[in-house]
Amino acid sequence: MSQAPESSRGPVVTPVRVVIGLCLVAPFVAMLWVGSYAKTDPAFIGIPFFYWYQMAWVLISTILTMVAYKLWQRDQRSRSAAKGGASR
Repeated sequence: MSQAPESSRGPVVTPVRVVIGLCLVAPFVAMLWVGSYAKTDPAFIGIPFFYWYQMAWVLISTILTMVAYKLWQRDQRSRSAAKGGASR
Protein backbone atom coordinates (compact mmCIF):
# COMPACT_ATOMS: atom_id res chain seq x y z
CA MET A 1 0.00 0.00 0.00
CA SER A 2 1.13 3.51 -0.63
CA GLN A 3 1.35 6.09 2.07
CA ALA A 4 -1.03 9.03 2.22
CA PRO A 5 0.35 12.28 0.82
CA GLU A 6 1.98 14.53 3.35
CA SER A 7 -0.49 17.36 2.66
CA SER A 8 -3.33 15.34 4.19
CA ARG A 9 -1.86 15.85 7.65
CA GLY A 10 -3.53 18.37 9.93
CA PRO A 11 -2.23 21.88 10.40
CA VAL A 12 1.25 22.10 11.89
CA VAL A 13 1.71 24.39 14.89
CA THR A 14 5.19 25.85 14.95
CA PRO A 15 6.67 28.60 17.14
CA VAL A 16 6.64 30.96 14.16
CA ARG A 17 2.94 30.38 13.63
CA VAL A 18 2.28 30.98 17.33
CA VAL A 19 4.08 34.34 17.06
CA ILE A 20 2.04 35.16 13.95
CA GLY A 21 -1.16 34.38 15.84
CA LEU A 22 -0.11 36.53 18.79
CA CYS A 23 0.72 39.43 16.48
CA LEU A 24 -2.75 39.24 14.96
CA VAL A 25 -4.67 38.71 18.22
CA ALA A 26 -2.91 41.36 20.36
CA PRO A 27 -4.72 44.40 18.82
CA PHE A 28 -8.12 42.75 19.35
CA VAL A 29 -7.38 42.00 22.99
CA ALA A 30 -6.03 45.51 23.57
CA MET A 31 -9.10 47.18 22.06
CA LEU A 32 -11.70 44.86 23.58
CA TRP A 33 -10.33 45.37 27.11
CA VAL A 34 -11.93 48.82 27.37
CA GLY A 35 -11.52 49.06 31.14
CA SER A 36 -7.76 49.35 30.70
CA TYR A 37 -7.98 52.61 28.75
CA ALA A 38 -11.34 54.15 29.68
CA LYS A 39 -9.84 57.19 31.38
CA THR A 40 -8.78 60.70 30.50
CA ASP A 41 -5.37 60.90 32.20
CA PRO A 42 -2.57 61.01 31.21
CA ALA A 43 -3.24 63.48 28.43
CA PHE A 44 -0.81 63.74 25.53
CA ILE A 45 -0.58 67.20 23.90
CA GLY A 46 -4.06 67.91 25.20
CA ILE A 47 -5.59 64.68 23.88
CA PRO A 48 -7.22 62.45 26.53
CA PHE A 49 -5.69 59.00 27.06
CA PHE A 50 -8.81 57.26 25.72
CA TYR A 51 -8.25 58.73 22.25
CA TRP A 52 -4.48 58.65 21.89
CA TYR A 53 -4.31 55.07 23.17
CA GLN A 54 -6.67 53.95 20.41
CA MET A 55 -4.76 55.91 17.78
CA ALA A 56 -1.49 54.41 18.98
CA TRP A 57 -2.98 50.95 18.49
CA VAL A 58 -3.76 51.81 14.88
CA LEU A 59 -0.04 52.22 14.27
CA ILE A 60 0.91 49.25 16.47
CA SER A 61 -1.64 47.06 14.67
CA THR A 62 -0.18 48.04 11.32
CA ILE A 63 3.31 47.11 12.45
CA LEU A 64 2.18 43.82 14.01
CA THR A 65 0.25 42.88 10.87
CA MET A 66 3.28 43.64 8.73
CA VAL A 67 5.49 41.51 11.01
CA ALA A 68 2.97 38.65 10.87
CA TYR A 69 2.85 38.85 7.08
CA LYS A 70 6.64 38.80 6.72
CA LEU A 71 6.89 35.85 9.13
CA TRP A 72 4.19 34.02 7.17
CA GLN A 73 6.04 34.60 3.91
CA ARG A 74 9.28 33.32 5.44
CA ASP A 75 7.49 30.28 6.87
CA GLN A 76 5.91 29.46 3.51
CA ARG A 77 9.25 29.82 1.69
CA SER A 78 10.98 27.51 4.16
CA ARG A 79 8.17 24.94 3.94
CA SER A 80 8.27 25.09 0.15
CA ALA A 81 12.06 24.67 0.12
CA ALA A 82 11.82 21.75 2.57
CA LYS A 83 9.38 20.00 0.22
CA GLY A 84 11.71 20.61 -2.72
CA GLY A 85 9.39 23.06 -4.46
CA ALA A 86 10.38 26.20 -6.25
CA SER A 87 10.36 29.34 -4.15
CA ARG A 88 8.64 32.49 -5.37
